[in-house]
Parts: sequence; C-alpha cells; structure tokens
Amino acid sequence: MKRTSFAHWPCSIARTMDLLGDWWTPLVLREVSYGIQRFDALQESLGIARNTLSDRLRRLVDEGLLEKQPYQTDPVRYDYVPTEKGRDFYTVLLAMNRWGDRWLSGEAGPPVTHYHDVCGQESHAKVVCAACGEPMTVENAHPRLGPGYPPHLARRPEIRARFED
Repeated sequence: MKRTSFAHWPCSIARTMDLLGDWWTPLVLREVSYGIQRFDALQESLGIARNTLSDRLRRLVDEGLLEKQPYQTDPVRYDYVPTEKGRDFYTVLLAMNRWGDRWLSGEAGPPVTHYHDVCGQESHAKVVCAACGEPMTVENAHPRLGPGYPPHLARRPEIRARFED
C-alpha cells in the first residue's frame, strides 16, 4: 500500500511527519540523541530489524539529520552523529516526552527524566512564546498564514476563513 506524501503540503507538521514516516524514525533519533550512535548498538537497543534500521538511517543521513563518521576502516563502520538539523530535533523529542510523561506514564511515573546541565536541575520541555516568554497553549495562540503558504491556496475563501484573526 502506497502512502500519501505530505512533503509538499503547506504545513510544517505534515512535512515533518512525511520525513519521520513511521514510529521507528523518532526512536532512532532519540537513541542517537542519547548517545547510542553505532548501528549494532542501535539495533540492539531498539530491537529493530536490521533492514528497517538501515532504511531509517539512510533516510536520516539523506535528509541531513545525521551524518556518518567512520570509526573503523577494515571493515568500514560508522557512527551516526546528529547534524545541527538533527540536534535541533531534540526539542521535538523533549516535547513528545513531556506529553507522554503527563498523559501516559501511569502511577510509576516517567521512565526517563531530563537534567538541564546549565542550571543543574531536573526539568522538562515547555513551549513558550519566543517574543514574551509566556506559555503558548491552544487557548492563547492560533495559526496564521505564513509567507511560505502557496498564494493560489491562500486566495481560497475557506482557507482564508480558517486563518483569520
């Protein structure tokens, strides 16, 4: 079954999901962010099929989230190291982790917590306005058409109505 591509949709969430493609990709990025960067260690940690892991790593390298750095020459073996684009995805993982901790952890509590090296405290992700620092919620924020929204779609009345103030 062929899946629909969202790569060219005028929505950053849809484009991100198109890149992620499935549940394995964010888990691979999580493990790499946690410092597990060798193929065999990733395969063992995730319990993922080797061919599936190969596909996900290839895509993440092709999309510029990871880069291959050789650590052995005979045979050649690689570490998969996050690029700037890959390191930036860590904030997405933190936000997902926070949501899961709040709604899916159960009585035992969160399975993993995060420590902020800068202030020395255990912490969690919090989405705040970059301009004023106040929390952004569904109650106090809304989407607007951005400069990258296709003009031919932006002219449609049902689209304009969805994004009006």
